[in-house]
Amino acid sequence: MNHTEWHQGWWAKARRLDSPNFGPRPEGMAVSLAVIHSISLPPGVFGGGEVEALFTNQLDWDAHPYFQGIRGLEVSAHFFIRRDGECVQFVSTHDRAWHAGRSCWAGRENCNDYSVGIELEGLEGGRFESVQLHSLVKVLRAVAQIHTLDAVVGHEHVAPGRKADPGPGFDWAWLRHHLAWPEVTIAAGEADQR
Repeated sequence: MNHTEWHQGWWAKARRLDSPNFGPRPEGMAVSLAVIHSISLPPGVFGGGEVEALFTNQLDWDAHPYFQGIRGLEVSAHFFIRRDGECVQFVSTHDRAWHAGRSCWAGRENCNDYSVGIELEGLEGGRFESVQLHSLVKVLRAVAQIHTLDAVVGHEHVAPGRKADPGPGFDWAWLRHHLAWPEVTIAAGEADQR
């Protein structure tokens, strides 16, 4: 395995922007799950610095009416993939980012404890750019260099009824084909949960 791209859970090919919103994983907890999300701030607006500001607790809550509904929110993800494919990393993969909230996968609660969170810049249910999806494949392959992933799922799969991202615009079949990881569960819907 090529670990030269990694230093203490930070991927050299991502732009590093440290978030204060993280904590330690439970002692001895291995990373085995990747959770895919979608986010844009305000919803449907792409290319600005608002997501990065949210994840670093620097968002101007008064800059847009939508932000009042999330005022004070302290969240993060390990990675954020912009519409142009740029990857930003906020939290070391060795640490626990605050991305999944109340969640469960394959009978295991608290997905943040054992997952890597990857946010795609996009609108829940909307389509994603090809360059983003190719960047996502690179990120997942890189994560698999240092962590043994058993599954790649959406936020909608670990928090059904509470979350619906990335939603129907995300092409799980495309991801399954391009990763070509037969031993890894890549969810396309609840039927894929095992």
